[in-house]
Amino acid sequence: MLPARSVVPGRPPPAGRDRHPAAVRAANAAPVARFPTGNVSAMADTIVSLDAVSVRRDGAALLSDVRWTVTAGQRWVVLGPNGAGKTTLLLVAAGRLFPTAGAVDLFGSRLGSVDMRELRYRVGLVSSALTETPPPEERVLDVVLTAAWAVFGRGYERYDEIDMARAAGLLRQFGCGALVDRRFGTLSEGERKRVAIARALMTDPELLLLDEPAAGLDLGAREALLRRLTRFAADPTAPAMVMVSHHVEEIPVGVTHALLLRDGRVVAAGPVQETVTAGPLSECFGIPLDVTVNGGRFTARLAPRPPRPRAAAPA
Repeated sequence: MLPARSVVPGRPPPAGRDRHPAAVRAANAAPVARFPTGNVSAMADTIVSLDAVSVRRDGAALLSDVRWTVTAGQRWVVLGPNGAGKTTLLLVAAGRLFPTAGAVDLFGSRLGSVDMRELRYRVGLVSSALTETPPPEERVLDVVLTAAWAVFGRGYERYDEIDMARAAGLLRQFGCGALVDRRFGTLSEGERKRVAIARALMTDPELLLLDEPAAGLDLGAREALLRRLTRFAADPTAPAMVMVSHHVEEIPVGVTHALLLRDGRVVAAGPVQETVTAGPLSECFGIPLDVTVNGGRFTARLAPRPPRPRAAAPA
């Protein structure tokens, strides 16, 4: 279970610094499981929806006619080669990049007709750029804690014990409980990424977006991260999750759906066991692939070519 939400009713923000709207909402909400188990209408259940979305920049088509919906409780992986549009898709879903054409609905609100400062704080985004943003001298606990005020670098913000407990609990959940007093700049790449995920969850977002969280990690660090993400995916109180990757080996157990992108277009989308298969994956990456699944983990390898027919022996 995710740690208890910050409870800070009526806390005035310091001058010049606004407390995260998401944290304010969490302060006035009872700490109950977010996702109901009964029947819920499709509209109420929808987290983000893209309808015929295209993105063009400097004459290049980054996304073309993308239709995609994420609903509460789903865990998605977005796969594709370099330049497929995966990060662009994530930025659109986060409300940080507006499409050239098409419509994007985030939490039931249409992008372009709502104050994005409110919606963005309901999304936790983790990218390689963000793992380099915290000051290297910042304490790990403070890196997570300051997310409540949407700042890096602790200043004059006031935090309650429940804030501290939530930050520490999130760090423990991602295997960083012993790092609370370490300086962020002393952490390994794998530790930084797990701390960044804990920070993204501090304000109790409704959607968690992970842009290649396992990129650059050695085998041990990758498996440590995937083990934590597997537990996260199994938590019914956790937010919907979308994770970008190049490699099927980085798909944690518990991912429910997959979207395959190539050249900005959707190759396939649907339940992960039906989508991450040899046919769609081969089309996505442009090479013949064999896919195996063992214990819920995927492996892809180049498919062996059929043997060439032997030339007939001369008479």
